[in-house]
Amino acid sequence: MRGTKETSTEALETIKATAGGVVKGASEVAGNLGTAAKGAVQGAISGAKEIGLDVVEATSAAVNGALTATSEIVKGTGKTGASVIQASSDVVRIAVQGIVEVGGDVGLGAKGIILGVLRGTKQTGTEVFETISATAGAVVKGTSEVTGNVGMAAKGAVEGAIAGAKELSVDATEAASAAATGAVKAAGEIGSGVAEQVRNAVTGTIAGVKVVLKEPFKK
Repeated sequence: MRGTKETSTEALETIKATAGGVVKGASEVAGNLGTAAKGAVQGAISGAKEIGLDVVEATSAAVNGALTATSEIVKGTGKTGASVIQASSDVVRIAVQGIVEVGGDVGLGAKGIILGVLRGTKQTGTEVFETISATAGAVVKGTSEVTGNVGMAAKGAVEGAIAGAKELSVDATEAASAAATGAVKAAGEIGSGVAEQVRNAVTGTIAGVKVVLKEPFKK
């Protein structure tokens, strides 16, 4: 990584603020928040490569900024709960497509997305795991829609959940399980072949944590 630690931290803060600004700007002209977030994530990845920033951290910062702005916009309309989760999932889904489109590593991208979501949320307890599960599902669906590697995306989502759980001091095993289960459930809604691919990718031990899938996946 080039530059000093301070420079890297400042660059990540700039990415986060820029992504949030882009999304807010889109909302002011009735633009698509997901498309705005996608552009911000693509810009973050390109910029990170140019100046030697960690791509996972850059993706995380962009997603954090974009989702924080999305949440504020949705809540500003008087909506809460499910509406915020739905809007956030749409942003995540389109953001991961942006990563695939620029030839980015979808596994690293998925890890960064989950980290960004967790760093941006103020949730505790079971809400955190519900958010992880929903986000991992959105990552898988977004990757599938642009024929990206869904297995790699799912595994990256689990890695991001584990890393984020450690930062938030929540149970990493539970976080890994939530991500894997959310990913497999979403994959099952796409098709049996995709479900098998995702299940194989998230089965076993990932980042030192044994992943336990919670079935059944039916609602």
